[in-house]
Amino acid sequence: MTVTAELPKNGAREASQATEFVPPYPFRHEKMPPVWTLIGLAKRNFLAIWGIDDFQSRLRSKKIFNRELVICNRPDVVREAFQTNHEVLQRKTPQMRHALEPLLGDGLFISDTETWAKRRKVVAPIIHGSRVKGFAPIMIDTIEEKRAEWAALGDGAEIDALADMAHLTAEIICRTIFGRNLGKNHAAEVVQGFTDYQRHIDQIDLLSLFGLPEWLPRFRGRAIKKPVQRIMTVLDQIIESYQAQKEQGEASVIGGLLEARDENGAPLSRNAIISEAAVIFMAGHETTANTLAWAWFLLSNCTKSRLKLQQELDTVLNGRTPTFKDVADLPFTKAVIEETLRLYPPVPILGREAMADTTIGNKPIPKGSLVMVVPWLMHRNPVLWSKPDVFDPGRFLDPKSKKPNKYGYVPFSIGPRICAGLQFGMTEAILSLAILAQQFELKLKEGVDVQPVARLTLRPGENLPMTLHPRRS
Repeated sequence: MTVTAELPKNGAREASQATEFVPPYPFRHEKMPPVWTLIGLAKRNFLAIWGIDDFQSRLRSKKIFNRELVICNRPDVVREAFQTNHEVLQRKTPQMRHALEPLLGDGLFISDTETWAKRRKVVAPIIHGSRVKGFAPIMIDTIEEKRAEWAALGDGAEIDALADMAHLTAEIICRTIFGRNLGKNHAAEVVQGFTDYQRHIDQIDLLSLFGLPEWLPRFRGRAIKKPVQRIMTVLDQIIESYQAQKEQGEASVIGGLLEARDENGAPLSRNAIISEAAVIFMAGHETTANTLAWAWFLLSNCTKSRLKLQQELDTVLNGRTPTFKDVADLPFTKAVIEETLRLYPPVPILGREAMADTTIGNKPIPKGSLVMVVPWLMHRNPVLWSKPDVFDPGRFLDPKSKKPNKYGYVPFSIGPRICAGLQFGMTEAILSLAILAQQFELKLKEGVDVQPVARLTLRPGENLPMTLHPRRS
């Protein structure tokens, strides 16, 4: 069966080797509804607010109450917004800042200007790509534990692939940030705190859309305060116990943060350390977990890609567990992750607030405007990609395949604010998929309807029921 690009049926039969698989995407409006309707849709799912023209456009602007909203959807205007105009457009949107400030404080993800610049110099080297090789053994050990756990479940066991990937990446990032010994004790606490927080946080900041002052308080109920307290308690405990870890020779990111000094020789404050640890956990756990869950879903529906992945793993690895050195020799495995990130970017909207008047593509951008680069739109723009809704990892390997430059593919953002943990996340995802797909196939549970939903991040709904099947030679 060839699946067409009208409205994919999420529980459809898998695509065979001879056909193309078009995975699910939300309805695209032919005629845009009123703004209040769009706000209601956005509160439930940010992906449900876009029209057909939004996917094909280059530069669009809309007035939302007292705010000008500008959407950049081609590489040239993305480069202008996030690279050329970084100084003016470095501030995250009020919605993003107010949604994450209770959890991340003044962490790198939401800070700007002097705070961001100073903190980036201190924090970036701790998680720089050059350090990923040293973190790889922790990743591999943790993934092997998940492999053993799956093996013990038996053929046909039902799992929640989203939850399993969340706990896997939480274990990896906990052990990386907090050290091997402490990580396992705290991973479940932190991941549940993040899940609860995302479920309850407001998706739309109406006060800012109406142009009301930033200092006006936003209501935070118990549903928000409780998970924040849960996470902060864990981080406090870990910092308190760091000295004991250090004496045992335990290396960790939290140690790097505690030992770090700025250009004047001053250490980070306690609050800054907690904020940056929370940022690293959020970026390193949630986004990679979602990517891996989507990858399992896509592979379960596309025989051609699944067989090609298995062939690469069998040929390159010959049954052994991959090491960090093997990552470079697994191009199709990497391409599966890259194509998953194209179709389902974990952070589907990258928004900024203009701190002064500027221009993009010769269009005046008044101070206070909201400028958005939307990977969800740009990664599916038919002007930039051939068959943009089709799952085709090969497009990243074929030099003749139509695809844009680096400013047209931005799952980790782009410009000075590009994700500092890009190499960590890619390595973690490739190793996880390689180690687990060597031994297992996952199949979507029959009758399950998968719908992409974006709140703070893009997930395949609340859960992803799949059945686990050991591979047979």
